[in-house]
Amino acid sequence: MSYTTRPPRPTERDGEHYYFVSPTTFSLMRQRGDFVECADVHGNFYGTSRRSIEEALASGRDVLLEIDVQGAAQVKRQMPHAVLIFIEPPSLAILEQRLRNRRTEQAEALSRRLADAYDELRQKKSFDGVVVNTEVDQAVEEVLQIMEKAKQRS
Repeated sequence: MSYTTRPPRPTERDGEHYYFVSPTTFSLMRQRGDFVECADVHGNFYGTSRRSIEEALASGRDVLLEIDVQGAAQVKRQMPHAVLIFIEPPSLAILEQRLRNRRTEQAEALSRRLADAYDELRQKKSFDGVVVNTEVDQAVEEVLQIMEKAKQRS
């Protein structure tokens, strides 16, 4: 499960989409080593529970994380067998339009997200696979194919 210090969006519920915690609580959790990865993303902290990942893996389940490039690098260092897949927008213009259509960010936050996206796109070469998210069903199928190939190799 993921934790964040940002406030919930109108459609999000604590414990369902994220655990929404204070910056102080997040900092304490980080110090205790509760996160397999954590990062400052667009001015808010996000972290993935180490315990939830370890429990899922121990039970034989695959784990799929939706994280940024900072978090992906941390996961890869701690779990070298992890398969990193970069989900790329068809273009920055389409990404901007998608973000505007969501109507979840103010203009300043939107500008920051787009600048961050530009920087993140330059790091996609360090991932094990890249999927261009032009159409969701096709992107999902490509992610599943990459995961299946990785399982066959191991």
